[in-house]
Amino acid sequence: MFDVVSHAAKYAVGVVGVIWRPAIEILILAVIIYYVFSFVRGTRGFSILTGFLVVLLTLALVSKLFEFNVLRFLLGTFSAFLAIAVVVIFQPELRRILAQLGNMQLFQTSHEQRENIEVIIQTTERLSEVRIGALIAIEQSIQLQESVESGIPIDCVATPEMLETIFFPNNAIHDGGVVIKGDRIGYAACIFPLTRRQDLNKSLGRRHRAAIGLTEETDAVVVVVSEETGHISYAYKGQLVRHVSLEELRAFLTTVLIKPAKSRTWVEWLRRWSAARAKPQPAVIQREEPERPHKLEAERASELEPVAKSEAQR
Repeated sequence: MFDVVSHAAKYAVGVVGVIWRPAIEILILAVIIYYVFSFVRGTRGFSILTGFLVVLLTLALVSKLFEFNVLRFLLGTFSAFLAIAVVVIFQPELRRILAQLGNMQLFQTSHEQRENIEVIIQTTERLSEVRIGALIAIEQSIQLQESVESGIPIDCVATPEMLETIFFPNNAIHDGGVVIKGDRIGYAACIFPLTRRQDLNKSLGRRHRAAIGLTEETDAVVVVVSEETGHISYAYKGQLVRHVSLEELRAFLTTVLIKPAKSRTWVEWLRRWSAARAKPQPAVIQREEPERPHKLEAERASELEPVAKSEAQR
């Protein structure tokens, strides 16, 4: 009996010794593939990657089923060149992945981060009331210097008055976007990359397309104020949310920019992972137009006007 148990234990140890290395390799590859797809999902490189994999797998399957030796030989010969092709084709996505892995986020206190958020909120409120267009990018872990073009260095403290001055019409640097780094304005008059998505509404302006395009390539948060309507929008991870109120914008910026001090448990991480694997959200989310204070005052004034006239006649 003892010999049977010892042989079974040795067999189990041998099986575990054989299996644990392939299991760890499969786990590492699964994690890498998942994060690669998470990074490129929603960008213009995702469709290229999908088409690339479809063509490659189709050729491999056809050569295996029908025993096309020449095609199989060509696939094996050009496998080394495929790695170079991947680096060339997916250069922006690879740079984005490496930048997020290599850049370290600057540590700020919660109080300082909330003050920076209030600067954005006050600026957005003032510009929205007078219908002055604005495009504000808030830099996070990925530096935006390589993603923007023809930016003018500013390097001053971010205040509502300074931002209003930059976006004031007929100003020399009012056209373009502003990059904010922490509590400072880094660059102004920046040209952000436009999104190349074809499923967007034709009425979407250049500011909103630039906001989507920049957030597709970086982890920045972009706040947009429409010049025509004064509506407020924000973009993050390639998704644009339009017609938001100041309270919604403040809640979103607080959620994204202010990191929680305590670490998340594995249950919360699993919940977020499952939510990320759910069906993708649309590129543009249109909220109902929030009621503006000046509109409410105008409606109240129109309601009180007949009463005022009747009292004046008396």
